[in-house]
Amino acid sequence: MALTLYNYFRSSASYRVRIALALKGLSYEYVPVHLLKNEQLKPPFSEMTPAKLVPLLQDGDHVLSQSLAIIEYLEETHPQPPLLPAAPAERARVRALALDIACEIHPIDNLRVLRYLVHEMKVSEDDKNRWYRHWVETGLDTLEQQLAKSPQTGRFCHGDTPTLADTVLVPQIFNAQRMDCRLDHVPTVMRIHQECMALDAFKSTQPSACPDAS
Repeated sequence: MALTLYNYFRSSASYRVRIALALKGLSYEYVPVHLLKNEQLKPPFSEMTPAKLVPLLQDGDHVLSQSLAIIEYLEETHPQPPLLPAAPAERARVRALALDIACEIHPIDNLRVLRYLVHEMKVSEDDKNRWYRHWVETGLDTLEQQLAKSPQTGRFCHGDTPTLADTVLVPQIFNAQRMDCRLDHVPTVMRIHQECMALDAFKSTQPSACPDAS
């Protein structure tokens, strides 16, 4: 049965899954859910997930949420090409790099948080953007140190083929660029980003290439 991906073109979590699907050569139906129009809060999408978040991947009777869980599901059901190394310690490193972004940067800068800062906390637009840039720039600095100091870093975050970590890194950089974050302090991160964007799986799934891009 065909895969169906419910996502928003500008959602970095959705972009992660689009990259993983492309790296694995998997076709899917693209269903847009426009977050700025609050389509995630309305039926039929809201009835599919209590969290009301994208992405969602439907595979037959299975409806899967959370981008990293979805990618791990794809890894287990479609193991080639692998997005995780074979050795346990190396798999742990790749997962840790991915989680440094997905858990330490992304959650405090996502749309729900930014809206709460503005609408409930009455934070100014400038202060909201300052909040965003602070957490992205400091989080990427942590990632830079880990990548720059490890001999396991290659063309990509781990070795010379893309892994789970790269599927998470690239969308975060797109968000950082869109929000005018400083990136000159993370040269290893940006080198890896450039390597990724030379591959069609990353380039063809970027936000501007999505059918709902606007």
